[in-house]
Amino acid sequence: MTPISLSDTDPAELAVDAIVVGLHATDGDSGGAGPLLAPGAESVAAAFEGQLARTFAQLGATGAPGEVTKLASLGTISAPVIAAVGLGPVPTDDEGGVAPDTLRKAAASAVRSLAGLTKVALAMPAPDGDEAAPALRAIAEGALLGTYRFAGYKTKPQAGRRDPVKAISLHVADAADKTAKAELKRAAVVTAAVARTRDWINTAPNDLRPPRFADEVAKAARDAGLDVEVLDEKALRKGGYGGILAVGMGSEAPPRLVRLAYHPSSAKGGRSRVASVALIGKGITFDTGGYAVKPAQGMWEMKSDMSGAAAVASTMIALATLKPKVSVTAYIPMAENMISGTAYRPGDVVTMYGGKRVEVLNTDAEGRMILADAIARAGEDSPDYLVETSTLTGGQVIALGKRIAGLMGDADLCERVRAAGERVGEPAWPMPLPDDVRKGMDSDVADISQVNAAMDRAGHMLQGGAFLREFVADGVPWAHIDIAGPSYHSGEPTGYWAKGGTGVPVRLLLDLIDDIAANG
Repeated sequence: MTPISLSDTDPAELAVDAIVVGLHATDGDSGGAGPLLAPGAESVAAAFEGQLARTFAQLGATGAPGEVTKLASLGTISAPVIAAVGLGPVPTDDEGGVAPDTLRKAAASAVRSLAGLTKVALAMPAPDGDEAAPALRAIAEGALLGTYRFAGYKTKPQAGRRDPVKAISLHVADAADKTAKAELKRAAVVTAAVARTRDWINTAPNDLRPPRFADEVAKAARDAGLDVEVLDEKALRKGGYGGILAVGMGSEAPPRLVRLAYHPSSAKGGRSRVASVALIGKGITFDTGGYAVKPAQGMWEMKSDMSGAAAVASTMIALATLKPKVSVTAYIPMAENMISGTAYRPGDVVTMYGGKRVEVLNTDAEGRMILADAIARAGEDSPDYLVETSTLTGGQVIALGKRIAGLMGDADLCERVRAAGERVGEPAWPMPLPDDVRKGMDSDVADISQVNAAMDRAGHMLQGGAFLREFVADGVPWAHIDIAGPSYHSGEPTGYWAKGGTGVPVRLLLDLIDDIAANG
C-alpha cells in the first residue's frame, strides 16, 4: 500500500505535488456567493487573499460531495496544484462536523484524481483531540483506498494510464499526537486488508481455483501469525462435510475448508476469558450454476462469488496486527460449482456435516450448501457470536440494490452489525425470516429442502437465511450478511470503490469485532 504520514507543517509551505482542500456547497441563503472553503486550509486561502473559493467557483466547482476541481497555484504556495474536493453543505452544530463517510469518499476521489503525482497532502477538516479520531480514520482510509489499482494481466502498458499517488500526508495540528498516530496505523492495516480482498476477487477464476485459493489464504495467514488448518477433499470426506463435497465434486479442482484462528494474549495460558467470535465466508471461486446453469450474460462476474471468503480471510489477517481482545475463528469453505458427469444434481439428497439431510432442488443455490457445513462445524466451538457473509442471492440485489447488504439472524446481533456498517459506510439492512418461508422448505424425502419450491424466486434472500438458520447451534447469536450487491462494483470508480471487487464487508467486520472487544 501507499505510505501515509502525518504533518503539522503549514499546508501552504508543504513540499508536495498537490494539496487537497475541502469545499462546502452553499444554498444561496448563506451569503449566496458560491462554495465555501472547509476548515483546515486557512493558510492556503490566505495566500490567495481570500479569493480561493471564488476562483474554484469560476472553474465550475459547486462543493457537491466528491466533486474534484484542480487549480494551478502558480507559485502562490509551495504545492504546484491545489485540488478542491466537495464535502456537501456546511454541517450544522447538531451534526458535529462532516460525516466520516463523506470525508472518506472525498479523500478517495481527490487522491484518485491526482494519479501521476508523487506526493499529495490533504488539509481537510478534522476536529482537535479525541474527537478527531473518526474524521482522521475516514480521511486516511479514503486516501489510501483512492490509490488502489488491481495489477491485472495486461502485457503492455496502457497509453495515458497514470500510476497512483506514491506518498500521502495528512495535515493535523500535532503530528506527534498519539491518537492521530494510532488512527493512521489502523487505517493502513484496514485498507491493506480491503486491498487484499479486492485483489483476490479481481483475480481471474482460472488462477484462483479452490486449492490455490486455500494455499494463498493459508500462506498469508501463517505469515501473519495465525493458526491455520486446511482440509482437502480426503479430509472433508472423512469429516462428513457433505455440502462442501456435493458442490465441489463437479470440478476437477477439488474443494477445501480453511480454518484460521486468532487468540489474543489474554486468552492464552488460562488467563481471563475474552469473548469468542466465529466468522464464516462463502468461497465459491466460480459459479456456473451447475445444472441450473446461469445465463451467459454477466456470468464472468461469478469470479466474485468468493467475496465473502476473501473478506473473512483478510479480516483475520488484519486482526493479527490490530490485536483486539477477542478470540476469533474463521471457517472458510471453498468450492467451484461446475457442470460435469460428477456434478451434483437436482433431486440429490446430501448428508451435511452433523448428519442433517438436504434435498437439492436448485444446484445454483450452492452457497448455502457449503456455508451450512461450515456453520455447523463452527457451532461445535460454542462461540459467543457467529457472523457469516456471502454473495448468497440475487434476491438481495432485487430487494436492496447494489449498495446495501441484506442482514438476517438474531435481532440483537443484527442491530450491532447494522450499527457497525453505519459507522464505516458499509450499510446493511435487517430483513425478516418469516415462518411461512421456512415451512415451504419442508421436504417429503429429507430433513429440509434447499429452497422453497412453491415460492420459486420470491423472497429468495429470505429463503437463504431461513436455510442457514437450521444449521446454527442452539443458543448461539448469529448474523447472516448477504453481500451479493455491494461486494462487486461493475461501474466506473466512485468514492473509495474501484471497479471490480469492493472489499465489503471487511471494515464492517473489523469494526464489529472492536465493538465486541469493548462491550462483550
